[in-house]
Amino acid sequence: MEISCLKHIPLFRDVDERLILKLIQEHEIYERQYKKNTTVHSRGEICTLIDVVLAGKLVSYSLAQNGSESIMFEFKSRSLIAANLIFGDNNRYPFNIYSTTDCHLLHLTKSAVCELLKDYSFVMQFVRSLSQNSQGMNRKIVMFTQKSLRENVLDYIAALSIEQQSDTVTLPLTKKQLADYFGVQRPSLFRVLKELKDEGLIEVNNREIILHKGTHMV
Repeated sequence: MEISCLKHIPLFRDVDERLILKLIQEHEIYERQYKKNTTVHSRGEICTLIDVVLAGKLVSYSLAQNGSESIMFEFKSRSLIAANLIFGDNNRYPFNIYSTTDCHLLHLTKSAVCELLKDYSFVMQFVRSLSQNSQGMNRKIVMFTQKSLRENVLDYIAALSIEQQSDTVTLPLTKKQLADYFGVQRPSLFRVLKELKDEGLIEVNNREIILHKGTHMV
């Protein structure tokens, strides 16, 4: 592993290279590749690592008794996984962590994190990642408890429009995965998409959605 590659990751940008090299040599920091559709961490597993996503995408999901899935959180490049668990009293994964694409992860042991937390620049980036993850979970809680599926779908598409800087957006998930993300069955999602299309708010072409002007204000 090249230290120069790690320096492009905000978490390590200003950390002493000698410390990083020492932790790599001691195998306290190491990288691993995962194929698409791999369970990286299982629900109930004890958390002994934090993971940095170097490439690829993963999700955390909850499996209901009836077999349906609800996607709780998405992890993209540079996302930090399990930072909120590793030092907790209850440090078991509450959800499964699953790769939706081929993934390249950097694993940091608890010992490595303890060493790195002595570095102020690492601490600030670590806290920032914790805050971002917390905000993501807060949005998910609001989605589940306070908004209708219609509102959630419009918010999601509007957010993609901002992220992709276009009124024509490409869904990063399949319709099945998107239904899981909203915690609903596919027919419910399809019904809402059809209603929005019939009302002239959007056009749907497979995984491409066109937002008509003012849709994000609905």
